Amino acid sequence: MDDQDKHPAGEIYVVGLGPGDPLQLPALNLSLMRHRPVYLRTGRHPVVPFLEREGIRLQPLDDFYERWASFDEVYREMASWLIGAAGGSLEPVVFAVPGHPLVGETVVSLLLAQAGAQGVRVRLWPAPSFLDAVIGSLGLDPAQGLVVTESFQLLRRPGAGPNTPFSIPIQAGVLVAQVYNRALASEVKLTLMEQFPDDHPLTVVYSAGVRGQERQRRIPLYDLDRLDDLDHLTSVYAPPLVSDVRSQRPAPHPPGRVPGRAQRPEARGRNPEKAKGESKSYDENIPASDIRPPASESSRYSLDPLMTVMEKLLGPDGCPWDREQTHQSLRQYLVEESYEVIDAIDGQNMNKLCEELGDLLLQVVFHAALADIRGDFDINQVVAGITTKLKRRHPHVFGAIQVDSAAQVVRNWETIKQTEGTESAGAGPGTRLRVGRGGEGKPRSLLAGVPRYLPSLQRAQKVQGKAALAGFDWPDASSASVKLAEEWEELQAARSAGDGDSVHQELGDLLFTVVNVARLLKVDAEEALRAAVDKFMRRFQGIEARVVDRGLNMSELSLADLDAIWDEVKLHEATK
Repeated sequence: MDDQDKHPAGEIYVVGLGPGDPLQLPALNLSLMRHRPVYLRTGRHPVVPFLEREGIRLQPLDDFYERWASFDEVYREMASWLIGAAGGSLEPVVFAVPGHPLVGETVVSLLLAQAGAQGVRVRLWPAPSFLDAVIGSLGLDPAQGLVVTESFQLLRRPGAGPNTPFSIPIQAGVLVAQVYNRALASEVKLTLMEQFPDDHPLTVVYSAGVRGQERQRRIPLYDLDRLDDLDHLTSVYAPPLVSDVRSQRPAPHPPGRVPGRAQRPEARGRNPEKAKGESKSYDENIPASDIRPPASESSRYSLDPLMTVMEKLLGPDGCPWDREQTHQSLRQYLVEESYEVIDAIDGQNMNKLCEELGDLLLQVVFHAALADIRGDFDINQVVAGITTKLKRRHPHVFGAIQVDSAAQVVRNWETIKQTEGTESAGAGPGTRLRVGRGGEGKPRSLLAGVPRYLPSLQRAQKVQGKAALAGFDWPDASSASVKLAEEWEELQAARSAGDGDSVHQELGDLLFTVVNVARLLKVDAEEALRAAVDKFMRRFQGIEARVVDRGLNMSELSLADLDAIWDEVKLHEATK
């Protein structure tokens, strides 16, 4: 023990008040508060009236919340003030906090980190925490997976950028404390929507651990910021998407969700009251521990429950928005959901990937249901068709064909496609199908299956790859690079001639050749460009941050100045 511990310049007694019931306030803590002033982090706590009746002198510090703009500032200034008060006092300063001093108390963490450097000793006097009360109320076992946070912490996630998701394990529930107004509830809602479906069931717990006041309410996630009875003792629990950790089977995607990311229902063009009526009604009497995804109703991967919901949405008494949709109107959502799946893969967020695959599956089911209404085909034909096609195009797995490499598999695949005839496997009698340009019964072009609406770089690479299967290709990347130099010269000639149409055409040829070089180097051109754009954005944002830190204005800096800061950012990245 050093001299500071023997002779501290001051002491702070941090006293826990428990979750709110005076009976849960430890007698020792009460005794410590009887003979000296007590500073309260907040006077908004159910045990405060009891303390006042006991004649304890209380001084709430709620004015700090009004004097400072952010929670970070509030807690930093509060901790600094308490350390200063202790340093100038002969008696210990008593600081009382709700619940347990070490559970969700940022000020206490700051005191423990900073007080010692100023010769002030901090002593803790524990009490039951809000967490004890809430998990008891919900019947939760935290060992099964539980993320605990506070509402305001979701406003300032450490290191989080504007697009950084709030990531949790797929089998973990989330408990958010102190959701005490609608503004915070809105932030909590939007953050949880990064991980959970819009209508994920929540349990809102009021006054946990306070006799006669504790209650629960069950709502869908999108309704969270519509509650008008929130206070400082309100906690929100979101159960895990996977309730059985051993199986890791995700909960089915919410069938009525309109395509799109985490947004308010009204932002997607739907009537919020109608959306509310379409969602599940959650039984408020069911304990949160019993919230589980519905079990599969037949086979391991049956689509029947989802199709049943889709049929109801499209039925006479279903959803007006869904009933207005066509294959054409849903095109944009199919593209969006595909890219959101890619984003989840790139972000290595398995929880998000689970959700986005559900969104993408919804698009497949939606189109199949619309086709079924018209009598074109149904979901069973879709599944049967792709199952048969996969077996037919993998004769090395389901037949007697032998292959030596993945390249041979690709060549066989394309050969089989050319001989598949004019009817799609699995299509029912009478189904009208498109055939190749060569006419009825003739083989289709190698390029016929390349979608026109693919991103241009990806489409170019796919077209070139298919042409290569017929031997129409450069022998290697070096040979293609010669063509790249030729196309660059042709672009310069068109530019010098002032021929706008030729410039447009030659630039397209140049880009097409760049894709050829990338393909022969075994580089995905689309991914390479996406990574380059991400890198540029990251570095440009680094420039912006440095300009702000230095109190400068970007519009007043020269290109040379900005370029010098760009080099700083690059050097910083290289030394990480």
